[in-house]
Amino acid sequence: MSTHGKKYNDAVKQIDREAHVSIRAAVTKVKELASAKFDETVDIAVNLGVDPRKADQILRGTLSLPAGTGRSVRVAVFAAGEQANEAREAGADIIGSDDLVAKVNEGFTDFDVVIATPDLMAQVGTLGRVLGPRGLMPNPKTGTVTMEVGKAVAEFKAGRLEYRTDKVGNVHLPVGKVSFSVDDLVSNVRAVFEELFRVKPASAKGRYVLSAALSSTMGPSLKLDPALVREVDEPVPAAS
Repeated sequence: MSTHGKKYNDAVKQIDREAHVSIRAAVTKVKELASAKFDETVDIAVNLGVDPRKADQILRGTLSLPAGTGRSVRVAVFAAGEQANEAREAGADIIGSDDLVAKVNEGFTDFDVVIATPDLMAQVGTLGRVLGPRGLMPNPKTGTVTMEVGKAVAEFKAGRLEYRTDKVGNVHLPVGKVSFSVDDLVSNVRAVFEELFRVKPASAKGRYVLSAALSSTMGPSLKLDPALVREVDEPVPAAS
């Protein structure tokens, strides 16, 4: 028995769950099938042919989506003095040093991104049990350990995303909202693939994009054709 609601089940009937389609076709269908009363997020899930057990095949970094994410991002900054002022001016939501470390240690996690200055990383590092499981620990590779906190805050507020492969080689990212135009969502999805191919590990052998799927918050997922994810412009399939 299905655990999904009627709208979801009706949407499923309108797609071929086994078909692999172009980015543009998937985006168009995801928008068409979205039926929630709120502006659903469009998400992408990509399974990569990497071995995350090997350090050189763990992908982690950040990318900016050309059309932004459409999400409101809460940024927490561990900084003091001039850097704390920079963070405040750039629009950071939560700023602190020892006091913020203590607060997070008590379980406070009402934020989406964490940025820290290098001098505070020894203290922030003690928050591993709280931040680690949520993927929020600052890291120089993602630009979240920096003295240029104002710049980092502004970039994440503008839609910069942090990504990393999970233990089985998946990358999950929001690529916009259902209210975005087809062209904007297509541009964002392509930006994700451009970044993933840019950081492809030299030691990764065989097929790189094993599978990929696009879905809205409440809708079914559509499988992307791995052979088309690097196409500059895919043809729009004829209506069936």
